[in-house]
Amino acid sequence: MSSFGDRVRIRESPETLAVGVAGLEGEVYGFTTPSTTGVQVIGGAPDDYALNVSLTPTDATLWFHPDLLEFLHHNAGAEVVVGNKRLVRQTDGNWIEQPVLGSMPTIESETQLSLFKKLMHAFKSRRKRDA
Repeated sequence: MSSFGDRVRIRESPETLAVGVAGLEGEVYGFTTPSTTGVQVIGGAPDDYALNVSLTPTDATLWFHPDLLEFLHHNAGAEVVVGNKRLVRQTDGNWIEQPVLGSMPTIESETQLSLFKKLMHAFKSRRKRDA
């Protein structure tokens, strides 16, 4: 199953053809529990789980059933900067933490990094459970 930062292609299905997104590519931006958030999920959400994808070249973000997403790669080299920390995506999908040169740690940046780590843990837990 795809996770945050992965590059994916939208699979062809009656649902994706109907909204004109079959074959488009994008990046996974997050996940949700549709019964709680009320988002519209292309392909439905019988498992009460959906992935948000930012589509190229439209910049539209849509929610999809995970089975409608074809994993392409982990976007190695992608970076996320939170406060004074920089996370760099590796080819195996892991994130390596690196300091941002010239920055000083703050309580706010440490809190943001902690939140990011919790989100990444949630993605990993969900992937392992669904495997």
